[in-house]
This record gives sequence, C-alpha cells and structure tokens, in this order.
Amino acid sequence: MSSDSLLCHPVWRADQLGKPIPDSPHAVSMALPRWQDVVDYEEKTPAIQEFVKTGYPRFVVHPLVRELGRRVGGDRTCLPFPSPSAARLAAAYVNRASRAPAEAVSREGVWGVITTAEGSVALKDFWQHTGLIVSSRQAEACLAGRRAKPEDDEPRRVLRRHLAGWYDCAEDDVFLTPTGMAAQFRALQAVRRRCPDRPTVQLGFPYVDTLKLQQKLGDGGILLYNLERIEADLKSLLEREPVAACFGEIPGNPLLGSADLRRISPIIRKARVPLVADDVVATPANVDLAPYADLVATSLTKFVVGTAEAMGGAVICNPRSPLHGELKAILREQHEDLLWGEDAAVIEVQARGFVERMRRHNASGLLLAERLRRHPAIARVWYPKWEFSEAYEAVRRPDGGWGALITFLPGDAPSRSPAIYNRLEVCKGPSLGTAFTLACPFTLLAHYTELDWAESCGVSRYLIRISVGLEDPEDLWRRIESALAV
Repeated sequence: MSSDSLLCHPVWRADQLGKPIPDSPHAVSMALPRWQDVVDYEEKTPAIQEFVKTGYPRFVVHPLVRELGRRVGGDRTCLPFPSPSAARLAAAYVNRASRAPAEAVSREGVWGVITTAEGSVALKDFWQHTGLIVSSRQAEACLAGRRAKPEDDEPRRVLRRHLAGWYDCAEDDVFLTPTGMAAQFRALQAVRRRCPDRPTVQLGFPYVDTLKLQQKLGDGGILLYNLERIEADLKSLLEREPVAACFGEIPGNPLLGSADLRRISPIIRKARVPLVADDVVATPANVDLAPYADLVATSLTKFVVGTAEAMGGAVICNPRSPLHGELKAILREQHEDLLWGEDAAVIEVQARGFVERMRRHNASGLLLAERLRRHPAIARVWYPKWEFSEAYEAVRRPDGGWGALITFLPGDAPSRSPAIYNRLEVCKGPSLGTAFTLACPFTLLAHYTELDWAESCGVSRYLIRISVGLEDPEDLWRRIESALAV
C-alpha cells in the first residue's frame, strides 16, 4: 500500500507481520503488529526472522544493501559504505572495539569493510550508531552499474535552500548527511575536533543511539537525565571537568520534556561549550532554537519526508552562535556530500509540503493528546504542552504547535499495554513523523537490552508511543478509543 492508502487501510493485523510500511522497496519501517512480535524481534527468534526482511535501515540491513556487500566482500562478512573515508572510519572502529581484523576495500568503485564473525557486531554497531550508511536507492543504483551524476547536485542544492529558509541561515550553513544519526555523528566529530579528549554531555533522557554514539565513538558520554535538576547537575559537572559539548533533544523522545535552554545557555556559553540540539520531534516548523543552539543536528527521514520512503539528515551551523565561524570551518573541512542524489530528490519534493503538513500534524496531535489525557483508562500522557512546558514554550514559534508525538501509559500497564497495542488499528512499527499514524512500544523497541536502566530513568517498559498522522482525527480517535476498551 502507498503512504496515502495507509491513512484508511493501516497495516495492523497479526497476519501482516513484517510487511514493509509503506509497501515500497525503500520503506524505512515494517509491521510489528503485536506486542509479542516486538519481543521476538528484539530476541531475534527464528520465527520472526522468517517474516522480517526489511526494517529501519540502520537496524535492519536492507536486502539490496546486503547484496551490494556480497558483491564487494564475496563470502566474507562485509558492509558497503558511501565513501572511502566512511569505510576507513568503520574499519578503524572495528579494530579498536573488537580487536578483530577489519579492512576497507573497494570493488568496482564501491567501498566496503570486510571483517570476521568476531568483528561483525562492532561493524554493525558503527553502521547503526553513526548512520554513515548506504541507502537502498544507492545500493540499487550500484548493483545496476549506475554511479552518481553531476545532476544529482541540483536536488541537494534545492534541499539546502529549503532548510536555510526554515532555519534562517545561509545555504552554506547547511550540511546534508545520509541519515539523521550521521548528522549527530558529524556534529560529534566537529566538537571533538575543536576540543579533543573531552567527554560530551547528554541533557535529558536520550534517543538510544544519540547516547551510544557519544559513549562508543566519542570520548565518553555523560547522561544528565533528570530535567528537574539539570541546571544544578550541569553546573556541578562543569566545575569538575571540561567537556567538548552538550547534546540535547528538544523535546526528548519518548518522554517529550525539554531542558530549559534559557537557563542552560548562559552556563555553557560562559564556558564556551557548544550545544548540539536535536529538533526532530518538534521540527523547525514549531521551534526556533537559534537563540541557544550552536549546531542543530536533525533527521529529514521523519516529518520532512513524511512517507517513510527515504533517509536523510542535516547539520545546521547556527549563524547566531558565538562559535559559528569556528564550528563552520571544521564542518566545511570534514564534510562529504554523502546524501545520495536520488534520495535527495525524494526528500526535496516532500519538503515542499512539510510546513503545511506540520500544521495538520500539530492540530491532530493536540486533539488526541487532550482526549487521551482525559480518558479513564490512561494513567499518564506525555506531550510537550505539559512536560516541562515552560522550557518548550521558550523556544516555540509564535505560530508553532506541540507536534504529533504522544506517549502514554495505561492503568494496570503490565497487563493492559500489550492488549491495547495489539488492538490498535493503526500502523505499528519503528520510526515517527509519517503522514499515516504509527505506533510502537517504544521502550521495548529502543532499550530492550537495558530495560531496568531505562526504568531507573523514569521510562517504563510499558509505554506506548504514537506518532499522529494526517487521518481524519475523529476516525483516528475512534480507533484508539476502541483499543482502550479492553
């Protein structure tokens, strides 16, 4: 089914397990219709492997990408990479993290990293955490013998223009990347280049790979998860040791609270510590981070694309930052245009309708969040309008909303969350920001191997997260309300 048809005909039934969402060779989500499907997916049970052939591309290597890896590496463990430097970085990481041999190789103009079974976990970690991946479209082109063309630059140029308008910056302040995590990685490289051998700080409970990236590919990532006391914790930390940067999501995922940048900014600016902000959940249509952020690392895969059929990201070098010249020079020096031209073309077309779509997302998100908050079956709802609302209001644009991501916890969650999730007649799988509503048991999906740790940070394993789409909101509410009646 196309992205549009999913508005009325969601992929939610048990017999649709593993179906790509949408029905496209380049889909970035797949159906996990039942709670147990998510558990089996995380446990990698043989039964689930039979059905799940594609998925979110950083977590499930696409069949076309696997085939390209086989073409480069033969019968050896191999993943392709979008450039020689990306392959060399991956090989060096595998050597360092696993002590297994790893080699960057090239065949017919395609670069890859070959390693042993012992190095395969580290290789996959690099792929997942850095987002320096080969997209399904790029793999398809390489397998067909097609190479990058000069005309590929045009959609990238137009896409940079869109982003420059949203972020009120020059087009050359925009650095495109193949994924949102690659934007985080490039920002991390830049701040480490500026201040080597210093850890970075994560402000608020993070999206899983944001912290893993800092911990595994940086000089250590220090988590300050408690937003209630984050200002005091940050002051205390900076008195003890120098840091390279602070990373923060505005708002966070999945608890949708925000660190108060009005209070944090004077502390870190005095110490000349850059802030790398992630606005993926709110989007630049809703928030303006220019008074506080030095870099914005964002994903275009989510709300900008909207159809879940392309991956992309960007680092924005904020012209209002006192560190603008310093950071931009580093970013310019390290930058490679690794966003594949065919992906850029898809993203650029979708970007034309992004702002108007967000207005609709905002309206439906608020309506459903308010109704869930009043529903007797719900113990707690997380939404930016209520979670650390003053911090969010300080960056919300005058015409901006609170977005379309809602997290909720039912009463008697251990027994009722699985039943409610199973009954939800919406698409169910990884990702967010789609034109069609997309739900998942977020903590299970993102933190399955560290559930106790997540709960110690206040993130229940029984949360259900909904990315509200563009369906008729009354029809969507009827479907949700029906699922809650278990």
